[in-house]
Amino acid sequence: MTKKILFLLALLPSVLFAQHTIKGTFSPAEEFKFAFLYHVTVETSIFVTNADVAEDGTFEMKLSEDAVPGTYRIVYAQPQDQYNFDFIVNNKEDIELKFDLETGLTFDKSGENKLYSSYNRSLDLINKSIRNFYNSGKEDTSGYSKIFNILENTQQEFEKVSKGMIVNTFIKAKRPYVPETFEDVPTFSSHIKSNYFKNIDFGNETLQNSNFLIKTVLDYVIGFIDPNNANASYTENVDTVVKAIGENPKIKSILLEILWNQFAVEENEVVANYIGSNYLLDIARANNDNELINRITYFKNASIGNTAPDFEFEIKDEDEKTKTSRLSALDGSNNYLIFFWSTTCSHCLKEIPLLKDFIKTKTKEEIQVVAIALDDDKYRWKNMTYDYPDFIHVFGEGKWDNPIGYQYNVSGTPSYFILDANKKIISKPYDIGAFKKELNSLIKANKPGLYPERKQ
Repeated sequence: MTKKILFLLALLPSVLFAQHTIKGTFSPAEEFKFAFLYHVTVETSIFVTNADVAEDGTFEMKLSEDAVPGTYRIVYAQPQDQYNFDFIVNNKEDIELKFDLETGLTFDKSGENKLYSSYNRSLDLINKSIRNFYNSGKEDTSGYSKIFNILENTQQEFEKVSKGMIVNTFIKAKRPYVPETFEDVPTFSSHIKSNYFKNIDFGNETLQNSNFLIKTVLDYVIGFIDPNNANASYTENVDTVVKAIGENPKIKSILLEILWNQFAVEENEVVANYIGSNYLLDIARANNDNELINRITYFKNASIGNTAPDFEFEIKDEDEKTKTSRLSALDGSNNYLIFFWSTTCSHCLKEIPLLKDFIKTKTKEEIQVVAIALDDDKYRWKNMTYDYPDFIHVFGEGKWDNPIGYQYNVSGTPSYFILDANKKIISKPYDIGAFKKELNSLIKANKPGLYPERKQ
C-alpha cells in the first residue's frame, strides 16, 4: 500500500502542474534568429520567456504552470512594435504554430486559436459575398436574405462552440451588423457605422489586455471618413469613440493617447490638436502625467497657424557689440526661417550649404534665417558659423535636451519652420527642396492679405 501511495504522489506533480509548450516554425528560416514571448496587458507587455530559432526555423518555449491566461505576443525582430503577432494562451493546451512572412500566422495545434482563425476566415468569406452582391447591382431580396442568414447562423454557431473559452469574448465583441430587410449601400454602410461598438464592452479585461480595442478604434476612426472632408470625419469619429468608451478612464487614456500619437506622427495637426485640447490634455493633467502634458503642449505650440515659440539669442548690433535679442523682436522681413541643424548631422551638412546659396539669391526683406544648432560641441559649432555670416546663429546646448528644441517639438534634424512677418508658423517644409519651392511660391504670391498685418 505504501509503495502504491508513493507512486501516485510521484505522478501528482506531472498531472496537476504539467507545463504546456509553444512550438513554432518561422519561414523563411534564415530571416529569423530569436523569438520573445510577452503577456499583453492593458498598459504594457510583460516579458515571459524567449527562445533561439534553429536553422530550420523552429523554436520551442515552455509556459510556467501559473502562466496567466489571455493574449500573448511573440516578437521576432526589431523594432518590436512592428515585428510581432498575437495569439491566445489558455494554459490548458499546447500550441503549435507557423508564421510565414508572406502568408502570415496559422495554427496546427490549439483549440482556441484554430477556432478564432476559422471564425475570421468565415466572416471574410461572407463579407466577400456581401461585397459581390452589392457590386452586382442586383436587388434580389431572397439572395440578399440568404447571405445574411448565413452570416447570422455562422455567428451564433461560433458563439455556441466557443462558450467557456477565452476566444468567446472576442467572437461576441466582433458580432457583425445584420439588416432585417434589404438595404442599399449607403444605408447598409451607415448602419454598420452606427452599430460598430454595439457589442464591445470597453470595461472587459480580456479585451483590454489585448490589441483588440486598439485595432478596433483605429479601424473605426480612420476607416469611416468622408474623403471630401476627412478632418471633420476624423474628429466626429473620435467623439463617437469617447462616448463608446464610457466610464473606463484607464483604457480611455490609453486609446486617446494612441489616437493622438497616430495623427501627430502623420503630422495631421488639426486632428491631433483636437484630440489633445478636447480630451487628452485634461486626462494627462488628472493623471499628473507631465511628460504627456508637455508633448501635447509642444506639438500644439509648434503647429501651423500658431505664433512661433519665442526665445532669446545673442546678436551683434550695428557697432558690432553683442546684445541679447528675441525672435519676437526681429523685424524687416516678410518671412523668417527657423532652421534646426547639428554639426554632426550628415543631412544637415549637405543641406546647409544649399540653404546658404539659395538665401544669397533673396533679399533680407524676403527672408531671414535663424539657424539653431542642437549640439554639444560649442567650439565646433562656432567655427562653422563663420561660413554662414548671413544667418542669425543660436547654440542649442544639450542637443535633444534643449528648451528651444522642446518648444518646437523637434524630433529630427534638419527641420524647417517658415514664419510670416508676425512670426506665425505658416509652413514646415520637409527638406531644402520643399523649402525652396515654398518660399518661391510665397514671394511670387506676395499679394495683399497673404501675410498678416505687420506690427507697427
